[in-house]
Amino acid sequence: ANPGRPFSTNFPSALFLREDEISQRISEIEKLSFLNTRSTIRITNLISCLDLTSLNAVDTPEAIDSLLQKAKLPLAGNSVRVAAVCVFQPFVAQCVSSLKDLEIDVACVAGGFPSGQMDVVVKCADIERSVALGANEIDVVINRTHPLTENWEALYNEVRAFKKSCGSAHLKVIIATGELQSHALISKTSWICMLAGADFIKTSTGLEKVNATLEAGLLMMTAIRKYHKLTGCKVGFKPAGGIRNTVQAQQWIQLLKEELGVAWANKTLFRIGASSLLDDLVNTYTKN
Repeated sequence: ANPGRPFSTNFPSALFLREDEISQRISEIEKLSFLNTRSTIRITNLISCLDLTSLNAVDTPEAIDSLLQKAKLPLAGNSVRVAAVCVFQPFVAQCVSSLKDLEIDVACVAGGFPSGQMDVVVKCADIERSVALGANEIDVVINRTHPLTENWEALYNEVRAFKKSCGSAHLKVIIATGELQSHALISKTSWICMLAGADFIKTSTGLEKVNATLEAGLLMMTAIRKYHKLTGCKVGFKPAGGIRNTVQAQQWIQLLKEELGVAWANKTLFRIGASSLLDDLVNTYTKN
């Protein structure tokens, strides 16, 4: 868990990358062939880092039950399980009951998801209710108005309130990188959220026009690395939205290993938020 640090706008200079640095690093990752994408260990590791997600307006108990069955046994003949299921609040109790005694977390989106445009008191009540129902991870979205107006103290106070409302549950803060207007804002927003106590920082809700991009991920990982160097605290990272195939997932974990180290390449510190990726991972595995 990340206890956070006092509010400050003394952003470290190492937080910010030049545009040519970003382009070069992403080009290097995208050029990798990933010839070992069918490796049993690699595929099962990726499956074990999945937040298997269903966030549809038409979700039903039957649909969530199907999600849960996939979470429990995603790969026939193999004991690997996903890291978590991520659902709306009405389905938390169902997930908790079904996953009892299994090492699969229950994540709930909360706090005015996906827009974040809600009074912080109401957002916190939503978080508290989700935790009371049994969610042990909360994926909460910030009010993007705060970073867009560079009201960093308001952002810090909002995330700090989320942290308090989570209690013992892990706080995964969605910064919605596709709606921030510059690389500098992504870096600063990541930093303030970690100062306020985010246990994970997450790229997107999956519902923005632009969701997880490797460029945004690189900026967020740079912030995580700097925060770890400063505080000794390891903050997790979660890309979400638009990651649909094995090669894309491999690119993400390769970037993570290179920027943060292999210590981050497990479900404790790395998650991929996805609904359709699992099918491609399973297909790739079975073709091996």
